[in-house]
Amino acid sequence: MAQWARMELNLADRVVLVTGAGRGIGRAIAETFLAERAHVVATDVDAAAVAWVEDPVEGATGAARGEALALACDVRSDASVAAAVAAALERFGRVDVLVNNAGILGEGLVEEVDAATWTAVLDVNVTGTFRTCRAVIPAMKRQGGGRILNAASFAAIVPSVGSAVYAASKAAVVQLTRVLAGELGPWGITANAYAPGMIPSELNGFLEKDQATQDRLLDTLTLRRWGDAQEVCDLLCFLASDASRYITGTLVDVSGGKLATQLPQRAYELAGRR
Repeated sequence: MAQWARMELNLADRVVLVTGAGRGIGRAIAETFLAERAHVVATDVDAAAVAWVEDPVEGATGAARGEALALACDVRSDASVAAAVAAALERFGRVDVLVNNAGILGEGLVEEVDAATWTAVLDVNVTGTFRTCRAVIPAMKRQGGGRILNAASFAAIVPSVGSAVYAASKAAVVQLTRVLAGELGPWGITANAYAPGMIPSELNGFLEKDQATQDRLLDTLTLRRWGDAQEVCDLLCFLASDASRYITGTLVDVSGGKLATQLPQRAYELAGRR
């Protein structure tokens, strides 16, 4: 007979390195892991953007949060990434979870995108992810385990017109993640990608668009509302925990069922909720 146990994420004292933690979803990720009493290494290309993480804070219930370390790290630089990982290991002795959140946008029709934009987006989104993964792998192997969580995008599933460079970069992240899962399985290291959908941020400016544009975007969602960064964080906490120990090499869509069916707005019209 199966032995059933209550699921607990229990992330206390795990060391989590988050790239691009200065704002938006990245900051929310760092804050959430701190609230879960994990030790967080928050990195950003701008050191001032992550200075907040070292301010003494208490959770809403008064429970102490994990320890924090703020570091400048440019994922476009091998040396910068290596230095950040070395600093994390010097402070905490291990890296249990790597969250590759850092990324940039690049837009334009294929015939119009300049080479500099193409190169910059791929360097940050793909090669930056590769650099940080490569830097933490030796430590995770020595530990006998770890979690690698890579930010993809719904654009890796269904791209949009004018998003060639961004979609290509995020699709590459998905394939890189699958290869990592295969290569690192013997050491008990899992690798998964996640694809946020309609999460308003400074990067995408969803909330700054006119109402007609917002309505058109919301009409693509099975759950017709904007997502919240916390809903991405909740997934990452699960994937970072032992509860996800048999999940690797996957892409998890966090988009409110974006385009799960053709014309999802039809259900809202039938229900009189549109």
